[in-house]
Amino acid sequence: MTEHNAAPAAALQRLSALLLAAERAQAREHRDGYLDLLGDSAVPSPGGGQDLMHTGLVPLIYERWWRPALGRVAKGALGPSMQDEHRIAIELLELGAGDLVLDVACGPGNFTRRFGARVGARGLAVGLDGSQTMLARAVADTRALAGRGADNVAYVRGDAAELPFKARSFDAVCCFAALNMMAQPFAAIDAMTRVLKRGARIALFTSCARGPAPRSLLQGVVGAASGMTVFGRDELTGALAARGFQDVTQRVAGITQFVGGRRG
Repeated sequence: MTEHNAAPAAALQRLSALLLAAERAQAREHRDGYLDLLGDSAVPSPGGGQDLMHTGLVPLIYERWWRPALGRVAKGALGPSMQDEHRIAIELLELGAGDLVLDVACGPGNFTRRFGARVGARGLAVGLDGSQTMLARAVADTRALAGRGADNVAYVRGDAAELPFKARSFDAVCCFAALNMMAQPFAAIDAMTRVLKRGARIALFTSCARGPAPRSLLQGVVGAASGMTVFGRDELTGALAARGFQDVTQRVAGITQFVGGRRG
């Protein structure tokens, strides 16, 4: 493990304690400072959009240029800003001091770091992603911005559809701007439900079909180009309700939606 990207040992130890026994046995600390559960395996990709996240270029520009630009197009000119997204996520999750929060498909850790600041030293923010380049960036940026004392932020390389954590481990789970890019989005929702404690909260930000164009047409155009799923207006709220979530809320902005709920 290089000195430049080394993650605080305490954070990785706390993360390791949350893993299922079989996953913990095979976990390896990558030289870039995250726990790697996939090794040479790759997370299934639905298309070109997801493939870009595994390149070397996108992680470099993701937080400052890529994500804000695409988000502005999708959310509309009057939609929430990136700063608003951070606030919405924290409000939907009701994060407080001491909470354990999982950031699924965390990318370069832009949300994960903010969650860590919110939950404080007694809490833990865990970022999970399948991209080695994204996670290397996440660890490096977390160290640069939070310092060597960031013992409450840790990263793991794993599959969102098969989360490696014990059941009912987390007080909150977030998945922003990623569910629509997954090969198995509803398997990922099942996995997120499993690792949430009773009464814990989920926050999702993803695509949403709206307007006069039929969803099948939007899916055909968008999906063919990128592999992205365009979710129906009531598809995710219905999926959460079917899985026992309560107080399910939805906010639509442009062709996107923010969805939250509390696990029953």
